[in-house]
Amino acid sequence: MSQVAILIDGGYFIKRLPALRPGIDMSDPVAVCTTIKRMITAHLDRINKIERRSHARSLLYRSFYYDARPYLDRGHLPISRKAIDYAKSDVARFQLALHDMLRKTANMAVRLGEVRRDPASLWELKPSVLTALVKGEREFPSLEDADFRPTFRQKAVDMRIGLDIASLTLKRQVGTIVLIAGDSDFVPAAKLARREGVKFHLDPLWRSVEPGLFEHIDGLYSGLPRPRKREPEA
Repeated sequence: MSQVAILIDGGYFIKRLPALRPGIDMSDPVAVCTTIKRMITAHLDRINKIERRSHARSLLYRSFYYDARPYLDRGHLPISRKAIDYAKSDVARFQLALHDMLRKTANMAVRLGEVRRDPASLWELKPSVLTALVKGEREFPSLEDADFRPTFRQKAVDMRIGLDIASLTLKRQVGTIVLIAGDSDFVPAAKLARREGVKFHLDPLWRSVEPGLFEHIDGLYSGLPRPRKREPEA
């Protein structure tokens, strides 16, 4: 029986989840972990239905969750210069707890990259604030700490996704790969998988994709229900 691997871009998933489940508590790792499990089951059920199989759970080879370790160093806020300990932040605590829960989930592998900050540019203005400044609706002396966001950059996450797609394909470990992601960085790996006979499905979590991507995938659908309200395109 051909098995299925489900690869989840964690950063993208967390960003999209509030739009797909407006009532979810994004500070609750249990709720988020439960949603991930349900999404995986929905994908397996769909593949099961398409291929007329039974016992969807037996199809799963492994799920992979890709994310970056939370930033745990100390720093200072941009305006007040107040000290901040990122290790004690709500974001860090949530990520650490979620990663730990996922590690304890059956048939789940957690692949973590790193988060780094450029010492030359630790903070950047939020887009809405920058727009207000350009339009003259705000003045620079009015800026506050809340108008900025830290310049965290994920490292090696996309690389891990590409390497696992190649490994799963070349080792003939699966017959189907489902990738939950929102960009086109996966295209070279998807081409390799399809050339080797692996079916490649994409779940963009109800975001539109570039028309050119359809020639590189075998299916496009989501494991979570469609949002009730139509969202503006990014």
